Amino acid sequence: MDQSLQRTRSSSSLAPPLSENPTGPLSGPSTIAWRRQRLLRIGSSTTTPTILNRVSTADELTSLRSNTDSTDYGTLLVAPKPKRTTSGNIGSFRLRRHLPALPGIDLPHSASSNPTSPLHSPSSLRDRSYFRSRLLQRPISAYDAPLISSKPDQPNEDADVRTNGIRVWYSSFSSIDWLHDAIKDSVRFSRLRRGKSIRSRIRLAFDKSLGWIIVTIVGFLTSVIAFLVIRGEQWLFDAKEGYCTTSLWRAKSFCCPTTSDDLLLSNDTDCPAWRTWSYAYESWTHGGQVLDGDHENMVEYIAYACVALLLAVTSALLTIHLTASTSFITRKESGVLSPEFGNGKDTTSSPTSSPETQPKRKLMYYAAGSGIPEIKTILSGFVIHGYLGGRTLFTKSVGLALSVASGLSLGKEGPFVHIASCIGNIVSRYNSKYENNEAKRREILSAACAAGVAVAFGAPIGGTLFSLEEVSYFFPPKVMWRSFFCAMIAAITLRFLDPLGTGKLVLFQVTYDRDWHAYELVFFLLLGAFGGVYGAYFSKLNYRWSRDVRGATWLRTHPIAEVILVTLATTILCFLNPYTRMGGTELVYNLFAECRTGSGNTHSGLCVLDPGSLSHLWPVVRAILIAMVVKGALTIVTFGIKVPAGIFIPTLGVGACAGRIVGIGVQWLQYQYPNSRVFGVCGGDMDCVIPGLYAMVGAAAALSGVTRTTVSLAVIMFELTDTLTYAVPVMLSVLVAKTVADALEPKGIYDLVIELSQLPYLDAKHEYLWGNLSINDVTDRDVDVIHLDRTNNVESLRDQLQNLLNDGHDDSGFPIVKQSVQDGMRMIGYIGASELEHALTIVAEDANEEVHFNTTYTHEDMAASFSSLVDNASHAGVDPFDFSVYMDDAPLTIQSNAPLELVHQFFVKLGARYVVVTDTDGDYEGIIDKKTWVAFLAHLEEK
Repeated sequence: MDQSLQRTRSSSSLAPPLSENPTGPLSGPSTIAWRRQRLLRIGSSTTTPTILNRVSTADELTSLRSNTDSTDYGTLLVAPKPKRTTSGNIGSFRLRRHLPALPGIDLPHSASSNPTSPLHSPSSLRDRSYFRSRLLQRPISAYDAPLISSKPDQPNEDADVRTNGIRVWYSSFSSIDWLHDAIKDSVRFSRLRRGKSIRSRIRLAFDKSLGWIIVTIVGFLTSVIAFLVIRGEQWLFDAKEGYCTTSLWRAKSFCCPTTSDDLLLSNDTDCPAWRTWSYAYESWTHGGQVLDGDHENMVEYIAYACVALLLAVTSALLTIHLTASTSFITRKESGVLSPEFGNGKDTTSSPTSSPETQPKRKLMYYAAGSGIPEIKTILSGFVIHGYLGGRTLFTKSVGLALSVASGLSLGKEGPFVHIASCIGNIVSRYNSKYENNEAKRREILSAACAAGVAVAFGAPIGGTLFSLEEVSYFFPPKVMWRSFFCAMIAAITLRFLDPLGTGKLVLFQVTYDRDWHAYELVFFLLLGAFGGVYGAYFSKLNYRWSRDVRGATWLRTHPIAEVILVTLATTILCFLNPYTRMGGTELVYNLFAECRTGSGNTHSGLCVLDPGSLSHLWPVVRAILIAMVVKGALTIVTFGIKVPAGIFIPTLGVGACAGRIVGIGVQWLQYQYPNSRVFGVCGGDMDCVIPGLYAMVGAAAALSGVTRTTVSLAVIMFELTDTLTYAVPVMLSVLVAKTVADALEPKGIYDLVIELSQLPYLDAKHEYLWGNLSINDVTDRDVDVIHLDRTNNVESLRDQLQNLLNDGHDDSGFPIVKQSVQDGMRMIGYIGASELEHALTIVAEDANEEVHFNTTYTHEDMAASFSSLVDNASHAGVDPFDFSVYMDDAPLTIQSNAPLELVHQFFVKLGARYVVVTDTDGDYEGIIDKKTWVAFLAHLEEK
């Protein structure tokens, strides 16, 4: 056995550099091309040509490098995959139950094919591409660190961990094993606590404080990047109107210093240092001659539209060319899960299905959108490699400043959650405690999400609650404390940086001098109903626009053209109206603001001089009403284009417009009927009605209707107003809005985006009606198994792995069974597809060698086996064909007569990756993996 392992490790024809060659079960994943070549070579009777290991990234067609004309993510497909004609009843389960299939690939059986490894001719272009890819790939450590000490004098107190097996890596869109990661971290922490020396105690103290150190760094870096984004967005937004003569890089608010009472300048405010483009055009072309009104407006519009187009298109180009899913290089992908594995490099195979029938993964742009739906999917236990990486962080930050500055109807608050999550992922991966434990890393991501909301709204408490209520899946008290601490650090740092130059964290922080009255609850309730209706129909219309227009017409293949058209429509509709032309945060601030008597700030004309006169009221109300309709319509078509875009600010703007109109109307009624019993509580005070308060209540209601958040949104509003005086109006409107919206459309905008994108998200908050369904309706009995009663060699297991992935079970594995006394199959263990691929790669040169799974290990035997695996440099005495170390000896099982709710709780509460189904006698019947369960729930909702 030792000689065969040496042959495997010293293969000159297929081996990559020594640093890339897996040296044993605990080594990190090698390159995808190397694994694919070795698996192709199994059973080949021809001589494999020498590979120079120069694999261009453009030639890689892994699961994340597929055809860009595909229609889905390869996670939950809309239509079932046709049954294969060469594999009997494979796939019949999904067709029989009408479940969405997972991506299939066309793989030949090794008995009828003679695969050869591809030979890449060297070229300067490929050399440069390969060299660049090598620089981008950071060495990947072993996912599962050694769990047993190799020291003979140390007691083997970790031997119980043997039952869970070794994990190697998670591919994209695969589910993580929460139970395995919990066991692994428990063993790691127990080992740290056993040390009695001073050094051991210091290491233990550092390990306990490591999470706090990381969230501190995450909070600080999040606020720094938020500061840069806000400052950059301010300058670029004002660049559409003019420039500062004293300093070209200053925004208008910094070029023209204002007092605190006159925070925002209206368009007609005199500022000598600020020069508009029309004035610059006059001095450049007409020698200072003043243009008439029409020509001046035309010059200003042309400059406004050109700069907006330039900013929006630049943001889209960065998003499309830097964050396309096919451009991310990772070794944590299957070397088999690729159409190229079975037919692209096998000249003798004859595919059984045409390429048109093979589902491919949809091309994703990681920096597009708000990122919150994808963050929810990741935190629920699924993996998307590259989505939280450094390149995505850079593109999201720069693209966000550009897209918001272009004047599109979108906000930057939602994407801050994605930016903070990228920072949390990058920082946490510098330590193996979080690098090699996906479940632990998600604790840091939850804290990062809280920091993102904290810098977006200046609300650390609301950010913590938002992480708990909306995005997080696993949120124990420890994570809540760290999230609050991270949000606090982010808010404090941003306060010191002062991006707005006003001492405030966000632009629309306001305070009111008067209290609300009981009669106003009726109007607050109406605003809540409006927010619910708006949120439900906005979600419906945006979903249908994305599905039927953006996804079903020529716009699907021309995202840049869509951005140009939407930007042109936005500039045309928004230029003439002063409330649509101003930025989203500026509009919300003016609508929230209280009109104080004697103040020179009219808040862009929103402060009516004579609230009792319809002639004074109607022009303002009409402008606000037009702004509300235009903002609402543009947000429907804008949210979802290929630029970084959030939904918070446009929704707040629409709700604030509706609330301001209602507030102005109530103020007019007071002026008309000052002696009415309704207004008697005002005591003759004609300023007791605050239209800005109605705007704040309407904004909260609209955002609750769109996103379906409640508690966190109410707390965010409290922190924005620095008081709890208006807690009841906000809480009432938020609850009414959510109730009405849920009645009209059960899913919020983020859940609809998840459904539209077919992301594998398991909603832990949703309640299902099982009816007459049973476990038999979801159990997959067609999954191939490994029989211990039969001879299993390297080649036969490779063929089984091909068939498994070809049938769409890319996130599954093999139950290991043996014949029982009652002619049934007794469950022995389980091995994942990634683990089997890794093990087969190591022994690929011995196709006919028998592979065995030992199930009679004692405590001491298994401890000794694990101890021998610790030293990766020396494998003397290790049997490379013993795959027992990868096997889960104690898989989670459930009887076939158990209720479906129990299965659901296994996946939701325990975080199971798969559940093995047995009959009442304990014999194996089938398996339910997490993706199959998610597809089953999606089908159940449709019914």
